[in-house]
Amino acid sequence: MTAKPLLLSPQAQREVRQVTAYYRSESGDALSLKWVTALEHALKHVGQHALSGSTRYAVLLKLAGLRFWPVRGFPYLIFYVEREAEIDVWRVLHAQRDIPLWMSEK
Repeated sequence: MTAKPLLLSPQAQREVRQVTAYYRSESGDALSLKWVTALEHALKHVGQHALSGSTRYAVLLKLAGLRFWPVRGFPYLIFYVEREAEIDVWRVLHAQRDIPLWMSEK
C-alpha cells in the first residue's frame, strides 16, 4: 500500500511544537526526541493505514470521516480526515482533554 501525504493544519503544527517544547523544558532533549520519534511513527501509520483510526469522535461530533490514532507511549491523539489524494491532520491533542471542546477551537 502506498502512503498518502500528510498535510498538518497550522493548528496541528502549533500543537506539535508546543508538546515538543514542553517535553524538552520538563525533561530535556532525550524525552523530546522520543516524543518526535513516536509522533513520526504514528503519522507514518496514519499515512499508510488511514482507515485503522477510530471514528468514535466522528460520531460524537457529527464530523463525517474524522478519525484519530494514538501516539504510542504518549497521551496524545492525532485527529485526521482522509481525502482522495492526502490526509488532513487537523489536531494533535492530549487524550485527557475535553476533546469535543478542543476540537471546536480554531
